[in-house]
Amino acid sequence: MTGSGNDFVVFDSTGRRAAHLENVDAIRSLSARGTGVGADGVVFLEEVGDGDIRMRYYNSDGSEASLCGNASLCTTRLAVELGHSQAGGFILHTAAGSLKARIRDSLPEVDLEPVRDVRADARELGMKPGERRLGYALVGVPHVVVEVTDLETADVTGRGPELRHHRSLADGANVNFVARASDGSFAYRTFERGVEAETLACGTGAVATAIMLSDWGESGRETVLRTRSSLPLTVTLRRDGDAWLPSLRGEGRIVFEGEIRDLD
Repeated sequence: MTGSGNDFVVFDSTGRRAAHLENVDAIRSLSARGTGVGADGVVFLEEVGDGDIRMRYYNSDGSEASLCGNASLCTTRLAVELGHSQAGGFILHTAAGSLKARIRDSLPEVDLEPVRDVRADARELGMKPGERRLGYALVGVPHVVVEVTDLETADVTGRGPELRHHRSLADGANVNFVARASDGSFAYRTFERGVEAETLACGTGAVATAIMLSDWGESGRETVLRTRSSLPLTVTLRRDGDAWLPSLRGEGRIVFEGEIRDLD
């Protein structure tokens, strides 16, 4: 499946049928683009009763992540396509909390857990030429957001790893670079932790970026962000005291179906 170019091998593991694949070696083998299926991550979907679904997500390096926004969108779509859940709404259980999920305007949408750990000014990470502002938000997983003057010339593959491993970030972070286009819209690029490379889209990164843009006074309640694949992710924000309440909507598309015969 793909979510705006962020791609996943997704297993319908109802009845724990794919449990034997939940190990580092299998995840890495499946994710390898040259010798496996090829993906940014691997997802296991399970029914938990009453139409609700549990999602477990692993990065391509085999590490388990508490949340992946685009994987949540893909899982939402697949759960409905398989008839496990109703399009009108169900609960998607993740390691980062239980999310309300639905299909809206033909696209999957999830309501993420409240985001409270937000720093609109993270200049202690160090500013570089071409960078206007730095911020930080914990959206299930940690994110650094860098506003840049030119997204095309942003040093994603150099600056990304530098900030991803910054000594002040105990668990590291995904790093998102954002800029306003000439037509007033926003586009972003992400260096993703666990993939250790730039990906075509990052759902939680879109949410972190939208929160920063709103906090910086550059965007409002709804922000549409163009991903590296040119497909949009829409983030809708509400406030409840010191908490941001985000919803994420975007592509969750089945590219092909297959059967795993041999991982050797």
